[in-house]
Amino acid sequence: MKIRMTIIAVTLFVAGTGLVALAAPQAKTPHDPEMIDAQGFQKILEQNRGKALLVNFWATWCEPCRDEYPMLNELAKQYAPKGLQVVGVSMDDDGDLILMRRFLARYKPIFPNYRKTAGAEAAFRQSVLPGWTGSMPVTVFYAKDGKQVAHFIGEKGREQYEEAIRALLAGGSVASQ
Repeated sequence: MKIRMTIIAVTLFVAGTGLVALAAPQAKTPHDPEMIDAQGFQKILEQNRGKALLVNFWATWCEPCRDEYPMLNELAKQYAPKGLQVVGVSMDDDGDLILMRRFLARYKPIFPNYRKTAGAEAAFRQSVLPGWTGSMPVTVFYAKDGKQVAHFIGEKGREQYEEAIRALLAGGSVASQ
């Protein structure tokens, strides 16, 4: 009888531990992008002052973002030696964390990626790009002096990106689209 009670107790303990693990929030893995808010985004801009900077805001639920992302990684490889810094910011919610991890593992970006912290979406968007309503993807271009010089709202083609990047690296004006 004691053995039977011990087996039942151990079984219940193991089952209970498994349920607690399933109900617990997903732990951050070492490969998860750093979480940022509007203040964290401003820090990124400060850290990249002196460089031509392209910041792309994306999410796994955004089909145009998924289509555009591999091209941005190729452009980052191509233009990094010429002075372009690329940064990605995932707008995914906590519920999309596993998809985001798989997405980044699949595309192996050569540039740093961050993830927007939950909450205050409108305030975050306005701090990045006044008038941004939330449509995606969004790419913002910053000159070496840190000044925002252009932006793209929606998916754009490689030619449009290359034209904008060349103008940005040359210190000229970039046309927003």
